Amino acid sequence: MSGRRVVVTDYTFPALAREQAAAEAAGARFEAHRCRSAAEVAAAIRGADVAVVQFAPCPAEAVAGLAPGATLLRYGIGYDNIDVAAARARGVHVGYVPDYCIAEVADHSVAMLLTLLRRIVPMDRSVRQGRWDAVGVARPLRPLADTVVGFLGLGRIGREVLARLRPFGCRFLVADPALDAPAAAALDVEACGAGALFAGADALLLHAPAVAGTVGIVNRATLATMRPHAVIVNTARGRLVDEAALAAALAEGRIGGAALDVFESEPLPVDSPLRDAPNLILTPHAAWYSDAAIDRLQGLVAADIARALEGGAPRCPVPAN
Repeated sequence: MSGRRVVVTDYTFPALAREQAAAEAAGARFEAHRCRSAAEVAAAIRGADVAVVQFAPCPAEAVAGLAPGATLLRYGIGYDNIDVAAARARGVHVGYVPDYCIAEVADHSVAMLLTLLRRIVPMDRSVRQGRWDAVGVARPLRPLADTVVGFLGLGRIGREVLARLRPFGCRFLVADPALDAPAAAALDVEACGAGALFAGADALLLHAPAVAGTVGIVNRATLATMRPHAVIVNTARGRLVDEAALAAALAEGRIGGAALDVFESEPLPVDSPLRDAPNLILTPHAAWYSDAAIDRLQGLVAADIARALEGGAPRCPVPAN
């Protein structure tokens, strides 16, 4: 083996056989860790030629320890756990996998939305508690054809969600700076600003990245403009939501419900106010998951490892902001 190293900082997969094979085929040493903190990541990837991160934080101080000309890969669509600017400043190539779980996240988003809109969880609980009162438990309940669904962001996943919801006859609002009038007309959606989106949606779907204009966009002020029966689904990034403000709005009955798959801190802290909030569905950052998605993700990352060790760039470099 050469002195080159490939390091996986953290992973939720059963095994890393393909990643290890890709490294060893190029004569590099392979290491896998279970890092949780930035300090653990920094220690693990110091001197690495290729580093692969899933959920662990990779800030500037961790990036600084990589070998010159290293490649840093993210197991996933988002990359806000990586200090991309620091990586670029050091000449580190940063890649991600934006296309491995589009259908899975869209399916999960729609499942969460329909569960909220049809009031499945409270009806299930009522039956288990001995109550048999569909109208009393579920009201008010509007037909899907009378529901205004709003999208904050309409990228690849958002468009897949839109396609799944269209047969229900919903009306669609979209706030996305990349969506111009001709594109909105072609998709038969109404483009609007964020203010109109929050005020006009019966259901708000978050499909935006966590960037300067979207972090904390669901907050006390924007929640106050929403319809009292409105629901929110977030399968994008936890940092889009002020979790304390959302928990308070749910507890006070100022919005109808929410479903979250992503959180500002993961795993969800034991003292999070979300744990006691009513009308809230929680899943453990699982929207990306299917057996096929894991297979695609690991295969694409293994190919990127091989590409990096041959001196090539990642298949999907992180775009410049």
